[in-house]
Parts: sequence; C-alpha cells; structure tokens
Amino acid sequence: MTRRAVLLSLVAGVLLAGVSPAHATGYRYWSFWERTGTTWTYATQGPSTAVPADGDVQGFRFAVSEDSSDATKPRGPASFTGICADTPAREGRKRVALVLDFGTAADAPSGETPPAGRMECTSVPRDATTAEALASVAGPLRYSTNALLCAVSGYPGTGCGEPVAERGNTEKGNAEKGTGAKKSASDSGPSVGLFAGLAAIAVLGAAAVWQTRRRRNAP
Repeated sequence: MTRRAVLLSLVAGVLLAGVSPAHATGYRYWSFWERTGTTWTYATQGPSTAVPADGDVQGFRFAVSEDSSDATKPRGPASFTGICADTPAREGRKRVALVLDFGTAADAPSGETPPAGRMECTSVPRDATTAEALASVAGPLRYSTNALLCAVSGYPGTGCGEPVAERGNTEKGNAEKGTGAKKSASDSGPSVGLFAGLAAIAVLGAAAVWQTRRRRNAP
C-alpha cells in the first residue's frame, strides 16, 4: 500500500470516529391538554391554576417527551356529550370531561405497567380548578414541590419528570405529537470529535508533505 493510500485510510477513519450520533433526552411526566372540537392543544397553565368552564374537555397523557412541542397527546376520540351523557347538570356546579391516558409500556418506569386509559365526567363547584376536578375522580394525585403533576390514580408509583434517554417508540408518531420536536443546540452543530478529527487530518497532511519533500531532497 502506498503512503497516499495509507494517509487516505487514516483520514477516513478519523472522520468516522469524529462524527457521533445525537441522542435526545426526554422527560417522563404527565402532560396537560385542552380540547377544542377535535383538536388537542397543550395547556398554557398548570392544572392547579386552570379553571375550566362548564362543558370543557381536558386531557392528561403520561409519556416521555423532550418538551411541550414534543409532548404526546391523549389518544382516542373524546367529546363532552359522549363522556358526560349520564351526568346531569346541577345548579351552581359545572361538568368537566376528563380524558386520562396512562401511556404505553415503552414509556412506563421500570417495573410498572400503565393502567388502561379512561374517560371521566365530574360535577364540581363552578370555581373549581382542573386539579380539583381531577382529584374528584382520579385520586390519589401526587405533585412535586414545584406543583408538577407526578401521578394520577397513583400512577406511576415513584418518580417525577426524571430525565431519560428517548427510545424508538414507533407508536409515538407525528400524528400524536403537538408540533415537531425541537432540536437542541447540541443536536444541530458538529460534534467536538469532528473538530478533533479535522485537526488530526491537518497534522497528517503536514506529515505527508514533509515526507515528500524529504524524499525529493535526499541525495
């Protein structure tokens, strides 16, 4: 093998070693959604401060997501008339339809199995928050010290918004996501290894030039 072939082989190896795949980091948590017609929208408030109106449909989904733009929506059809058909209206109270989606086995914490999803209609005082409506039909609830919803109906038993490496969950397609997943700064640029590889290429190239000049000047 010629010196040039050896050099090209080394260059290719350095380049391949310098390019590392990006690994997205997600968080395992309950996301909160509001439904208008047939569309789910990520809630702009937390359940402890949101005050739903009579006839509202709200949903909760447990999944691994990078952020709100990557969050997975509750599954299945949902309508107020369908969920609250058997709950009569009462004076001074409001009816709120709740969709509870406990997610998939792929998103479940180790050793836990997600319960079957369900839909509930609750009748609560007109000034009740979403958290109060949820507690009336899906307790026990568990919250973190910063009011993040950690568990619905006791699921999951432990953990709250912990970071996890996202897995290839094929069920979690674009049809279920909010908008598209955002790329982090580390995902959008070249890796440190690539810069190191380029520096190594420059060193190898200089060495090759020096060897060539040395042969030419040899007596």
